[in-house]
Amino acid sequence: FSTTAPLELTKPQRYFRKWLKTRALQYRDPKEDGQPNYLLHPGLERLPDPHPNTDHPFPNNREFKSQPVLSEEARETIWNSVMIEGLPLKAVSARFSVDMRRVAAVVRMKEIEKRWEKSVSSHVDIGTPTAKTYAKAVMAMLPKANLADTEEPFEPINDIHISSHTQQQLFVPTPESRHFTRRDAAKAFGDHILPVDEKLRIPELLGFEEDIAAGVNPVEARGKFIKKAAMNEKKLAERTGMERRLKEDKITRVSNERFEFRIENINVDWSGAHGRGRGGIGWRYGAPHNDRRAGVVKIPTKV
Repeated sequence: FSTTAPLELTKPQRYFRKWLKTRALQYRDPKEDGQPNYLLHPGLERLPDPHPNTDHPFPNNREFKSQPVLSEEARETIWNSVMIEGLPLKAVSARFSVDMRRVAAVVRMKEIEKRWEKSVSSHVDIGTPTAKTYAKAVMAMLPKANLADTEEPFEPINDIHISSHTQQQLFVPTPESRHFTRRDAAKAFGDHILPVDEKLRIPELLGFEEDIAAGVNPVEARGKFIKKAAMNEKKLAERTGMERRLKEDKITRVSNERFEFRIENINVDWSGAHGRGRGGIGWRYGAPHNDRRAGVVKIPTKV
């Protein structure tokens, strides 16, 4: 019997293994403040006090920045604000400068996590054990934001969608005595354009800022803002629930041991005169496209 001699390491491989045993040891653990310990440029490693590299994971690509994520403490704070204190999502979003969709996602994920932990601790086989070790390892590689310690906003919370119809330049004559508002500006671009006040994700903040500008006590203005936000969220939940119930009432469910058949009345007029309307059932599959049909204009005729 004979064994094949191991292949000799190449020069880059030898340098890499040497680097792992020397300078790479400083990148093994995260920093003392919990922030990730990203690689430094080789020229900066030899400096006694190198520049911090907290948001550039790739030393040769200075254009890429690693965006911070919410820390475990921040997610727990958001969950407590919504589920324990009973604050509306809009109030929590404005309080911590976190997008309302992210707040809702954090609450949903924390609820699932706590339900799993409860099922595991009570030995009830209705959940899945949480991967705490994996989550801790991933979080150690990312910059984290603690909402209680940050001075800058975590992210914009009131970004609005800019319609393409508003990208053109208009000259609208108005008398000097008239107060030209944002609603008038939206109407000048078209009747279907909504004003900025109605596009905001948290329009209640406008009333809050107006109260502060008018000299109202900040505590009183904040209470008014929370009350209005909670009332609007309650109305939205009631309207959404009503729409869901109306949709369910139109569906007839027939179940057997293996399947559940869902029967719904459909208006054939939805499919249009040629059977290609988007409101029709199966419009994607019921009629072929005109791509290969001869004599059909395949270029855009209008923009």
